[in-house]
Amino acid sequence: MVLRGLTIEVPPGTVVCLVGPNGAGKSTVLKVASGLLKPRSGRIVVDGQDVTGQGPQQMLASGLAHVLQGHSVFKEMTVAENVLLGAYTLRDKAVIAERVAFVQELFPIVGERWKQLAGLLSGGQQKQVEFARSLMVDPKVVLLDEPSMGLDPKSTATVFEQVVRMRDAGTAVLLVEQNARRALETADLGCVLDLGRVHISGPAPELLADPQLSELYLGGRPSEPSTSGP
Repeated sequence: MVLRGLTIEVPPGTVVCLVGPNGAGKSTVLKVASGLLKPRSGRIVVDGQDVTGQGPQQMLASGLAHVLQGHSVFKEMTVAENVLLGAYTLRDKAVIAERVAFVQELFPIVGERWKQLAGLLSGGQQKQVEFARSLMVDPKVVLLDEPSMGLDPKSTATVFEQVVRMRDAGTAVLLVEQNARRALETADLGCVLDLGRVHISGPAPELLADPQLSELYLGGRPSEPSTSGP
């Protein structure tokens, strides 16, 4: 058993961040939500519809898109080819064109590098291609697993800016992130997981300001929010 009696709600138009020590079950939550793992009990509900037990393809159709850890672009393919892979379930060319225009506006680098090989982009730019691909089916919730992994500070700041852009464009985001303090500075709501349970949850600024929580889970005393992010 990894998750024990855990309940997490991701309201529309919010970024909810899961933080906690290694082994707390953060990535497992995302895998269960996206259908990669089936829960032994409990329910997964999307927009009022019970989707428990569905596989990844059905979960995607239900409105859940999962961006996995690490880089998942195909470097030998163009940015366009990578992004359009996210539309493989769509058949209406007009809808696909609308979604392409949407993601190019949301992530300008995607439009600027549309015909270039994805492998020529920086790590942060490749992550934006992954974000764009996940939004091609207009999901209700995007699940992001460690989006800043392996990125330099400048690229990390850009990635968090794009997370906020997704939220502001109307997509809910469930975020798992190793940089707990930076993630909570970006999020609207936070959940601290420990041993498969929600230890504490609430507005992200309140969690950041909690001295005990900061000492136990965030690597030190509370600090002023980063000025480099959104």
